[in-house]
Amino acid sequence: MKNADKNPESQWFGEKQVSPEEKTEGVIGVFDSVADQYDLMNDLMSGGVHRLWKDQLIRMIRPRSSINGRPMDYLDVAGGTGDIAFRIRKKVGSGANITLCDLNDNMLSVGKDRAIDKGWINQFNWITGNAESLPLPDDSVDVYTIAFGLRNVTHIDTALAEAYRVLRKGGKFYCLEFSHVQPTILAKAYDMFSYNVIPKIGKKITGDEDSYQYLIESIRKFPTQENLLNRISDAGFKRTRYNNLSAGIVAIHQGTKA
Repeated sequence: MKNADKNPESQWFGEKQVSPEEKTEGVIGVFDSVADQYDLMNDLMSGGVHRLWKDQLIRMIRPRSSINGRPMDYLDVAGGTGDIAFRIRKKVGSGANITLCDLNDNMLSVGKDRAIDKGWINQFNWITGNAESLPLPDDSVDVYTIAFGLRNVTHIDTALAEAYRVLRKGGKFYCLEFSHVQPTILAKAYDMFSYNVIPKIGKKITGDEDSYQYLIESIRKFPTQENLLNRISDAGFKRTRYNNLSAGIVAIHQGTKA
């Protein structure tokens, strides 16, 4: 297989070696399959704790509706079903501009339906787009978030460069993602649960074992906390840092565009 990408994640769809194009197509297929069961998927993979992790992300962002007399611009990438955007909207009211961008139209459809159910019919901008080539102008966003999406991106460094491009000077980058458990004994127990239990539960409840198997495997192929931190810095971000949650089951990385 011909592949000159310097970083290994573009060559892996879970534990299957693929081309970057095949990975992108595979990810679209997975989320076509799980879109209607996305909340359930997150519950299975986190034991329901994903809601607390997302709440912590919002506390770190400290959303506000305006800055320097103008509405704040928020961009949530890979956020089609709205979990992060809705939390931001709840904090800031209708005074900010909130855009959701997702590679998958089915995910966006789920998010739009959820927004309508909440009475937020015209409160968001919905765009189909790839994190690696965002359909947004330079220096147009104040806060960029991506939650449980970066590990599914084919070229992570390209996505980080795009995040830097669309952010305004002083803009904030936040990534919430499954990561690498720190204590070795806990990591082994978590691996056993992830590999042996979650796909089987996914099959029983949704009839789709393969998608859940990929999602578990994709966590193991994702960069370590320190590796990702270095790559965020390499993209140009300053004041970079990360916080482990639940012993590193997930981590929140952040940086600022200087």
